[in-house]
Amino acid sequence: MRTIRKRTEPASLTEHRLTPEANYGNYRDKDDLRTCLVQEQRGLCCYCMAPIRPERGAMKVEHWHSQKYHEDEQLDYSNLLAACIGNDGRRNSDRHCDICKGDRDISRNPANPVHHVDDLTQFPGDGRIVSNDRVFDAELNEALNLNLPFLVNNRKAVLDAFKRGLAKRGNLSRALLEKWLQDWNGESSIGDLRPYCQVVVYWLRKRLARA
Repeated sequence: MRTIRKRTEPASLTEHRLTPEANYGNYRDKDDLRTCLVQEQRGLCCYCMAPIRPERGAMKVEHWHSQKYHEDEQLDYSNLLAACIGNDGRRNSDRHCDICKGDRDISRNPANPVHHVDDLTQFPGDGRIVSNDRVFDAELNEALNLNLPFLVNNRKAVLDAFKRGLAKRGNLSRALLEKWLQDWNGESSIGDLRPYCQVVVYWLRKRLARA
């Protein structure tokens, strides 16, 4: 999970919110919304950081605060995120992200900068995602199911591949590590981020802190 920097909402959402009896169900321009959400998230799921596309059936529009319990926020752009399909249709134990979370509330919104999800999440190196915050750690595992074996394996594979590339270079300068950090953190480009990029960002930050 990484902090999402919200941009300007689509004009169609602004206009719809001003119409009488507007709600999410009767919002007709969801393709606009999907495109905006995926672009601002740089092509990654808001929770697991798997790649997503702005197409119906290839992603879910996630209400961080559910429509069921927070009806007044159903058209609030700050409450809307782009999530992967989370193994929709599979047994409950295999579901993750929005599909697993359902109508439950979680304590941290990755699109709210004051929630500091970058600081609250850690990647120990074995592919898991954990948090020192007890409540948030439980939510990562129970509400979002982010430590499913295949997600753990995907994150570990990304980190292992990056570290193998480093091993071939020998001595690494601080300037080079900082350049890679900017690259993996999306600071040197405007396109999509690499899937599961935060696991490498976390590793590089720790490495630089020791340098």
